[in-house]
Amino acid sequence: MMSRFIFIVLVGAAVSACAGLTLSPTEPPLTRIAFGSCADQKRPQPIWDAVLGYRPQTFLFLGDNVYGDVTSADMAELKTAYEKARAIPAMTALRAQTDILATWDDHDYGANDAGASFPHREHAKNLFLDHWQVPADDERRGRAGIYFARAKGPPGKRVQIVMLDTRSFRSDPVLTGKRRPKYRPDPDPAKTVLGAEQWAWLRAELRKPADLRLLVSSIQVVADGHGWERWGNFPAERKKLFEAIRSTGAHGVILLSGDRHFGALYARKAGVSYPLYEVTSSSLNRPWRDADERGPRQIGAAYGPENFGTVDIDWTNRTVLLALRDIDGKIVRRQVVNLSELGG
Repeated sequence: MMSRFIFIVLVGAAVSACAGLTLSPTEPPLTRIAFGSCADQKRPQPIWDAVLGYRPQTFLFLGDNVYGDVTSADMAELKTAYEKARAIPAMTALRAQTDILATWDDHDYGANDAGASFPHREHAKNLFLDHWQVPADDERRGRAGIYFARAKGPPGKRVQIVMLDTRSFRSDPVLTGKRRPKYRPDPDPAKTVLGAEQWAWLRAELRKPADLRLLVSSIQVVADGHGWERWGNFPAERKKLFEAIRSTGAHGVILLSGDRHFGALYARKAGVSYPLYEVTSSSLNRPWRDADERGPRQIGAAYGPENFGTVDIDWTNRTVLLALRDIDGKIVRRQVVNLSELGG
């Protein structure tokens, strides 16, 4: 049966202790998912107390999970960053209590705004997979990039989480020559975000049976009106993403992203036959406290202080609460979505 509902989480490729897609009919459904991005291992990370208090069944790292920009091929800075992150007690507790899926963004890839031209991406990939304890027989060990997908929950309440890699294959964006806006949209159809192999994989994943799908991208997808990194800098690729959702019949898509150092909600009513909602959650401990950005797709005001995102699924009433939570776990932004409005 064609999948009925889909969540897309934006922010990059991810990691799980669970290596396969085999599901038990008695596996409990996912109802509480948390996510976030931009965690600097050199700074205090008190927000983990609130995340642990929320008691997520799954936590999604959207990228910049450490800050390890490198200056040489030995990648000493990135190695040290992972060592420091592993020594954070709250992170150890989260990894012990919660299923964690992770993708990367630029600062755990190895260089600010880096893409396919980054010369040390294979070394960075191995460090990433080792840090997240990805098994030797996992598909990511044998192919380029760190994209992957996992399905959770019984039939009728099944969530597929799709983690994209927006770094390993991404073409270089076009600079404006200014500090702000830094980049401008490039109409060149030869430019790519995902690369040919990942595109083919994604279309196949969107056709698999599921009732909800979480598709993760490290950089913003729907958001417009700014000159930082986003899918909108590659308009042909963003159009291709919308076409992939439409042509595969993938209903119920919700986008999750990070990167921006503030949190915000977005919606786009073009490109797909139903509204595409996006939640950007950033930063776990490197916030842009005075963020006042208001893009044309944005719902309400940005939230600048430390934050993490949550997805609460009510399978009985077929609703989803999308929320941003502050450092104490209090909801500061929210959007209730009825799955019936998402094309199902």
